[in-house]
This record gives sequence, C-alpha cells and structure tokens, in this order.
Amino acid sequence: MKIVHLCISAFYIDNFSYQENLLSKYHRKLGHDVTVIASLFSFNKEGKGCYLEGPSEYVNSDGVKVIRIDYKKPFYKINKLFRHYEGLFEKIANEKPDIIFSHNISAADMMILRRYLKLHPNVRLYADNHADYINSGKNFLSKHILHPIIWRFFAQKIEPYIQKCYGVTPMRCRFLKEVYRISEKKIGFLPMGVDDDSIPSERDVVRKKIRSELGISDDAILIISGGKIDRLKNIHKLVEAIKSLNNEKIKLILCGVLTPEMDCLKKEFDDKTDVFYYLGWCDAQRVIDCMVASDIACFPGTHSTLWEQSVGIGLPAIFNHWNEMEHVNVNGNCFLINGEDVGEIRQAILTMTDLSNLSHYRELAKEASKSFLYSEIAKKAIEL
Repeated sequence: MKIVHLCISAFYIDNFSYQENLLSKYHRKLGHDVTVIASLFSFNKEGKGCYLEGPSEYVNSDGVKVIRIDYKKPFYKINKLFRHYEGLFEKIANEKPDIIFSHNISAADMMILRRYLKLHPNVRLYADNHADYINSGKNFLSKHILHPIIWRFFAQKIEPYIQKCYGVTPMRCRFLKEVYRISEKKIGFLPMGVDDDSIPSERDVVRKKIRSELGISDDAILIISGGKIDRLKNIHKLVEAIKSLNNEKIKLILCGVLTPEMDCLKKEFDDKTDVFYYLGWCDAQRVIDCMVASDIACFPGTHSTLWEQSVGIGLPAIFNHWNEMEHVNVNGNCFLINGEDVGEIRQAILTMTDLSNLSHYRELAKEASKSFLYSEIAKKAIEL
C-alpha cells in the first residue's frame, strides 16, 4: 500500500525518534511505499525550533521519501501561523495514497485534505493528537481562541473522513473529545514507545560496556532517570531519597540537561561521584544504551517520552502518578507514586530493588514491553 504521512500541524525533524519518524519508518519496514509530506519547521543543532531555508525533496536514512513544503504566499506570515501550504493538494495527488496518516489535525489545510478525500473516497485517513491540557493552551490566545475555536473548526471539518483519531496518552484522548469535540467512537489510544532497532541485540555486552565506562560494578543496582531536568521533574527528590537509603549498591545515572534552577544538583553529583552519575545531554542511542545498562527507571515528576521508552526497553519503573497517565502500568510492571514525597520514592525503590522482588518485576516489565515497541504500534496505527 501507499501511505502518506502528513506532518503539517507541527514539526518534522530528520533523524530523531519522534512518532512522526518512527511510524513512517516502521510502515516502510512492513513493506509499504511511504512518503512524508512535512512543513519547514524543524529543530537546529541546539535543539531549538527553526525553519528550513525552503522546499526540498529527499530520501531519509530510513529510506522514506520526504517532501518539504513551504507556506502559501501572499500573506506568508498569516499562512505560517495557521498552517496553510503551497501546493499541498497536488503533492498528495502525485503520491496517490491508499492511506493518509495526519500527525495532529490542527492546521488550516485540513480543508485541503478534506477536498482531496471528497474526491477520493476510498482513501483511508488516520490521525493522532499530541495536544493536552498541560502542553497546550498556555496563554490566553492558545487557551481561549486557537484550540477551542480555530483548531476545533478545522478538526470538525476533517472528522467525517477520519477512520480513527488517536490520542497518544489517555489525557490527549480526552482533549480530542472535550476541546476538538471529536466523536468518542472515532477516538482511540495509540501509545508512544521505543524504536525496536535502537535496542541492542547483545544487551549484556552493552550493559557491561556502559558500566565499565562509568566504573559501576555488575552487581550494583542502577537506577536511570533524566530528560529536561527542571524542578517539576523532581530529580532533586529522587536524589534525596537515594541519599537517605545510604546503600552503596544503589546508584543513579542521569541523562539530560539541568535547567539553571537545578544547578544546585551539580554539587550533589560532585560530592557523591560513586553514587550519582550525571552524563549531561545524551543522544537518543546513548540514552537507550544507558537504559539497557540499568536495572530500574525512576521518573518522579512530569511526563517525558522517556517514560514509554523505558517501558519499551523492559525496565521495571517508578513513575509519578498523574491522572490519565496510567497507561504505562500494563501488568504491575511499574509503581505509580506521589513523586513529591521523598518517603514514597524511597519506599518504592526499597521494594523494587529488593533482590527477592526484582526478578519478578523484571518478568512483568519484559511482558509489558511488547505493547511499547514501534513495530507493533505502527500496525495498530493503521488497524492492521
């Protein structure tokens, strides 16, 4: 089948492990002919949003054809804001898709997509949604106008043509229902996860290599955490909990960048270099390798895609209990706790790292991991 992925509602970043990249990658691995049609919005080397110089067409490292399209002229700035593109209809028509997967439905060019689908009723449309009450509607314009009026309007226009619209967390499913007012029968849940290919085939070799690099013994119990480390991630609470254990066998590896407000943590890592290992920014593969070298994951604060990745790797985990984020708990593979409470973090670590319990949680985590592999997520996305 021919599958076209539309990335016109937000960014598309080459060589990253976002859902846009991985669904298209695994649809191609399933044997389909895949094209991505994407905006010019990307990220630069510093990880900041940027716009590419202009339209282009190329084949990416996954063998997927990528078409970058510019915003429509005249009124370029307005069209950039509302996501109205030059020649989108023609680009879709040239690809002759059997299936279209739209990454988010918040774009004025849902109207162009609607026109194409009216003329081609046999084409199946799937979509997802990454907006929720935490990451969207942060200012007056976004909260009261952009999402509940403008993006809702375009979402409603495309809804009749959608087979299934997926929220990538339970909260994002509710956002579709309450803010965009998509029919509940068309809403589904599609988790984010981990790239199967990024998981080392020789896990024991990678485990030994990472631990040897850091000077961590094989019998130490290694906890991994990270992400963009601000105060809401509660890493300072995790550090406090581990210090209170006073157990030289329990260690913490941290992958991510400390925000200025969390510079105070540097002293903790400097003072206890045999317990805390701060690696700073790590590329995606380095993070995966560090997960493989670890025994459990602990994320006691706000959500990160590292949550789903750690479950996909097969790590027993400890997560902050957020309402509508319980999907990471498949079969008891993780503990959901109050991440503000140092005592709860400490007790969860004690319970999970007890050698009489750890092998049990590893088995649960191994079984749970299957639901968070992109080879399976990609099939579910188009109802295979």
